[in-house]
Amino acid sequence: MINKIMTPDEAVAGVEDGMTIMVGGFLATGSPQILMEALVRKGVKHLTVIGNDGGLDVGQPPGEFAAKTARGIGLLLENHMVDHIIASHLGVNPKLNEQFADGSLTYTLVPQGTLAEKIRCAAYGLGGVLTPVGIGTPVETEKDELGRMKEVYEIDGKKWLFERPLTADYAFIRPSLADKFGNYMCSKATRNFNIVMAGAAKHTIIAPEKIVEVGEADPDMWQVAGVLVDTIVEGEEKWQI
Repeated sequence: MINKIMTPDEAVAGVEDGMTIMVGGFLATGSPQILMEALVRKGVKHLTVIGNDGGLDVGQPPGEFAAKTARGIGLLLENHMVDHIIASHLGVNPKLNEQFADGSLTYTLVPQGTLAEKIRCAAYGLGGVLTPVGIGTPVETEKDELGRMKEVYEIDGKKWLFERPLTADYAFIRPSLADKFGNYMCSKATRNFNIVMAGAAKHTIIAPEKIVEVGEADPDMWQVAGVLVDTIVEGEEKWQI
C-alpha cells in the first residue's frame, strides 16, 4: 500500500503563489487548522480560496468558545494571503470587509447549494448543473467567479441557469476519522463541503482528527473513498466546536 502520510509542511510544499485552493468547513468547524498553519509558514500569497465562508477571526464566536487564534480560512485572511475568495457567506469575519475596503481582496458570492453542486460537478466529471436559483435576479446576467458568461436554458417551459464546474489546485479537508489509505468520514457540521471537495481538485489533502489502520473500522462508515485522497496529515487537534 502506498504511504500517503506526510508532515503538514511536506503536504503543502507544492502550493504556489496564485494557486486556487478549496478549504472545507463551516465557520472553521471542519477546517483543517494544521494545514492552514502550514500554508502560513510557507508564506504563499495571492491565493484564490473556495469555501463556505471566511472562517473565524480571533475572539469569534463571542463567548466561552471564542477562538484564541484566527481559524480556518480566517488564518489565511489574517496573514493577507488571499486575493479572491469564492464563498456563500461573508458576513462574519471582519477581515473580509476590511480587506475588501482597502482593495486587497475581491470576492464572489455564490448561493450555498449552487456552490456545493458546482464543486460536486468537478469531482464527478460532470459538465455543469442546471438550477433555478438566480433566475430573474442579477445572478442570471452576471459573469461567474471565473469571468464566464452565464447561460439560461428553457426546458418544458421553465427557465434554468447553467452553472459550470468549479475546481482547484488543492483541496484541504478535515475528516473526523480516516484510515491510512485515506477512506474517511466527517461527523455533524464538519461535513460541510468536506465531502464534495474530495476529487474536485488536482490534489486532495486530508487532516483527520483520528487515523486508524486499514480494516480497523467498519468500511460501511466511510463517506469518501481513499482513492480520491493523495495525502494524509497527522496531528489535527480536536476543536471545541
